[in-house]
Amino acid sequence: MKRLQWPSRLPIDPYILLLLGTVGVAALLPARGTAADVASGASTAAIALLFFLYGVRLSTRDALNGLKHWRLHVTVLACTFVIFPLLGLAARALEPVFLTHSLYTGLLFLTLVPSTIQSSIAFTSMARGNVPAAICAGSFSSLAGIVITPLLAASLLGSSAGGFAADSLVEIVLQLLVPFAAGQIARRWIGGFIARHRKVVGLVDRGSILLVVYVAFSEGMVRGIWHQVSPVRLGGLLVVEAVLLAVMLALTWYGGKALRFSREDRIALQFAGSKKSLASGLPMASVLFGAQASLAVLPLMLFHQMQLMVCAVIAKRRSHDPVEPELTQERDEAIRTAVGTGTRSG
Repeated sequence: MKRLQWPSRLPIDPYILLLLGTVGVAALLPARGTAADVASGASTAAIALLFFLYGVRLSTRDALNGLKHWRLHVTVLACTFVIFPLLGLAARALEPVFLTHSLYTGLLFLTLVPSTIQSSIAFTSMARGNVPAAICAGSFSSLAGIVITPLLAASLLGSSAGGFAADSLVEIVLQLLVPFAAGQIARRWIGGFIARHRKVVGLVDRGSILLVVYVAFSEGMVRGIWHQVSPVRLGGLLVVEAVLLAVMLALTWYGGKALRFSREDRIALQFAGSKKSLASGLPMASVLFGAQASLAVLPLMLFHQMQLMVCAVIAKRRSHDPVEPELTQERDEAIRTAVGTGTRSG
């Protein structure tokens, strides 16, 4: 009789289970009062540390090589600030039958925010893509979003959004850019040490994302945004966002092929061009929408979780794809040097 064995590869990535568990913890035990302030501060510090480590791992040569991929960066920006908003405007046809006005406003807002950086880099590294280009593309998107997102929101959302304070712009820049620049400066002294402890850096990468997820969902639970949306409307929103994500994943992958990008560049394009940043979107929404920010960021929060889960599966599968022969030894070394996230499987 043949002995039964467990499959060697589970259909669900363990990190997805961690994400689901984090959402569950936030739903059952949301951070309140002083605990919420501490958790929010820890989340901000974790992201700053993450960007600092990215700066340490990225050599100047790799950064310059990444800047040479101008076609890739322009394509990522076009996906983030042109195609995404156009799809968001097209979704207006779903209001009010399928989406309420508030949910549609939040959906349109999520299409305007910049791409995420940390998870794009982590997934690109896991899938053996062009990590230096992913770092530059995500950074360009985030920096451009500081200006483009408020302008798009003012023109497309109209009276649904208010002004955009300069103090918030400074806060976003400090959270994204300054730690990265500091890491670049410190690279000459601690770069070797960080490279020798890649597994620890990988834990910081994943842990920071989990912390941001917990803080965001805790805030949503405390403010009671889930009670303002019926299960039917929520289900409709999830369907719309699933279609939106599927369209962008397909466009970035097959569009990259049509533009004759290499496999590594297509991976960077797919992960940087199909995602939206919760870390950047939350502070922007709090200024743009004021008291209505909680409900306005609900679509972004749900989309953020969905993109992490779907992209984790895609990155896992891409990591087992055969690498194209033209991948040179120099680029392979640049990938290993640029990001040692520890998220690569196998």
